[in-house]
Amino acid sequence: MKTIQTAILDFGCRIAQEVEARALLMYADSASELPLCKDTLPGFDLILVTKDNDIPERFEGVCIILNVPNVNLTRVGQIKIAITKGIAIGLFKKGDKVVCLSGVPKFGYVDSIFVIDVGREFEILTSEHLVDLTEKVYPEVFGAILNLSIELAAQGREGRKVGTSFIIGDHDRVLQLSRQMIINPFMGYSEAERNVLNPELKETLKEFSAIDGAFVIKEDGTIVTAGRHLSAALESKD
Repeated sequence: MKTIQTAILDFGCRIAQEVEARALLMYADSASELPLCKDTLPGFDLILVTKDNDIPERFEGVCIILNVPNVNLTRVGQIKIAITKGIAIGLFKKGDKVVCLSGVPKFGYVDSIFVIDVGREFEILTSEHLVDLTEKVYPEVFGAILNLSIELAAQGREGRKVGTSFIIGDHDRVLQLSRQMIINPFMGYSEAERNVLNPELKETLKEFSAIDGAFVIKEDGTIVTAGRHLSAALESKD
């Protein structure tokens, strides 16, 4: 008799072949075992989503590893975050179909199958200009801000709920359509010191997330300012 894990994986592979999926995406932290080999995955990529950086050597060359923040997520939440990060780093594009396997980590097996049509899932990314994302913003910058946003949403700051905005790219245009609410807390620091890819800046960003106003960030991750009031309504692609 097949285990639930093996049965779900078999069904997932068959569905991926039937719908000509771009990839089979599996939430690895929900699986106590991963009975996979390269020969069982014809015609599509295998993507393992995990919070753990320690992946067994047997998966090297067989699958793509997609790291997500270490926060508790529902089955659907796991998939939304993985698809969004995949879009940001160029794994998926508009029109791709992705078969996703997910579950609850404490149970030790995947128990759910989702088929996502990238670009039609309005809850993931709402922009109709989805293809432009990786052309205008460095993927690693988008990934870093996405991780930070998820951690803030899940954990808050010092026990308090917080909400903020991160505006990435076309900073000159954003500055024209906004105004400063407070003295810029990043003024006077070098670009390397105020880049979101600098791990030493993470706690500072979490602390400043309680400040009213938005963070304005260049496409390369350099923070231009924080505490910015956005005064323009969205009326066009610009």
